[in-house]
Amino acid sequence: MSSFGSLVIIIIGMVTVNNYPLSQFLGICPFLGVSTDLDSAKGMGVAVTFVMTLATIVTWPLQQLLDKLGIGYLQTVSFILIIAALVQFIEMFLKKNMPALYKSMGIYLPLITTNCAVLGVCIDNINAGYTYAQSIAQAFGGGLGFWLALTIMAGVRSKLQDQSRIPQSFHGVPIVLTTAAILAIAFMGFNGMFS
Repeated sequence: MSSFGSLVIIIIGMVTVNNYPLSQFLGICPFLGVSTDLDSAKGMGVAVTFVMTLATIVTWPLQQLLDKLGIGYLQTVSFILIIAALVQFIEMFLKKNMPALYKSMGIYLPLITTNCAVLGVCIDNINAGYTYAQSIAQAFGGGLGFWLALTIMAGVRSKLQDQSRIPQSFHGVPIVLTTAAILAIAFMGFNGMFS
């Protein structure tokens, strides 16, 4: 298969089969907390996709350097520092140069610093032995998958606003967790499609 074809397969696989919140259960806090409406899901989805891709662009070469220096065991600490610094730089850049976009992003950028899916994609790329291009494709696909999961969850939750047909014991958090579980089971149906 051509290299472009393999990159497309990686992206599609990350959106469906290896979806971070629904298959790998990474980033559950923002997935459940931000998926209350479609606008919030869109803002967080765009931000996560951008930060995941940018973090991978920076951390993959950093890991190569750490390995050459024989200090690869500093991977997690280094990646956390890189992700936090990237988010801070992006936030400062947007605040200074694009105030309207900065205001529309609101709390989403600081939330990404603590999103374990961003760290997860950076570590997964190294553990899978991906090349630089494959790592970037996986990060981009992971962000798109996160965005898709947020959008689906936000759409379902908007339909659940009228809770008159939901049993009283399921109101609030129980129905949200049940919905997330059903979505995770639905995404399991993609297993085996892309190898």
